[in-house]
Amino acid sequence: MRPLQISAETALRLSKTLNVPIEQIMHMPQHILVQKMMELEKSDNKDK
Repeated sequence: MRPLQISAETALRLSKTLNVPIEQIMHMPQHILVQKMMELEKSDNKDK
């Protein structure tokens, strides 16, 4: 599996937001990463 095609800044921000090491972010399957991002967005919308 090849690493995700995301910028370093995006990987750092996701790493901090998800509380996951950056290495794990870079090698996470894309569909799982998208799912986690959707969960974060839902929780952000509930907070507003």
